[in-house]
Amino acid sequence: MKKLLGLAMVLGLVLVFTGAAMAGDSTTVTVSANVVGTCKFLTGGTMAFGALDPSSGSDVNATASPTFWCTKNASYTITDDDGLHKSGTTHRIQHVTTFTEFIPYTFTYTPTGTGKGRTSPITLTINGTVAYADYRDSAAGDYADTVVVSITP
Repeated sequence: MKKLLGLAMVLGLVLVFTGAAMAGDSTTVTVSANVVGTCKFLTGGTMAFGALDPSSGSDVNATASPTFWCTKNASYTITDDDGLHKSGTTHRIQHVTTFTEFIPYTFTYTPTGTGKGRTSPITLTINGTVAYADYRDSAAGDYADTVVVSITP
């Protein structure tokens, strides 16, 4: 009888543990993220036309090369504010002491593109020209302007 009782207890324990295993379940967890389209300038630039010599008879060209990065595959757009001394949409440099003399200049770049990621910076080539006809009768001295260039993803 003791053997029968021991066997019944073992059988009961087996049934209890087997019953617990049958009560199991599983679920699915969804994991998600969204990489934000971001663009940041790494460096600014200087467009120096240098000496504008009225006796040269030549247009003068200059280039600025700021660098930036944008999130990989994010489309970006670049704009500028036409500078501090704009007239309509014409960029102009201003004489730094008389303040009444201006020389128009062009300011061109490619305004759109696609990002390559933070570790792959992009160089924005900005080209400018001062036409000879625009500076040949200008007052001697230094001229300057500041243009704000913006980038948006």
